[in-house]
Amino acid sequence: MDDVKIGEILLPGEQSEQEARANKVRRRFWPTLKRAMRQVPFSRDLVAAYYCAMDPATPMRTRGILLGALAYFVMPFDFLPDVLAMVGFSDDIAVLTAAFAAISGQIKEDHYIRADEALESKTDV
Repeated sequence: MDDVKIGEILLPGEQSEQEARANKVRRRFWPTLKRAMRQVPFSRDLVAAYYCAMDPATPMRTRGILLGALAYFVMPFDFLPDVLAMVGFSDDIAVLTAAFAAISGQIKEDHYIRADEALESKTDV
């Protein structure tokens, strides 16, 4: 509960569910991003969202929204299978776009700097 901000209310089990989702996103994010790079038009924003979601300083509500959207992105089974050329990631893009709109302004410059470093080095990607 160290990363709970004053004024935030968590339901029982909510933080453990969020941590489980974060672990799943950590494991699957980079391999999924590799497959999606050519089809996702906003890879930099996507990687910055990943760093924002993993940042303990990010408010719990924002982390929850981003982790939900990123979990949908990395899940192998979703509404449109990601293996379908040109349309496979379109539902993922819609979910991510809605998440970005819901958390507008919460992704900080530091998250973008880390995203740029990761995308340039390609060690994680």
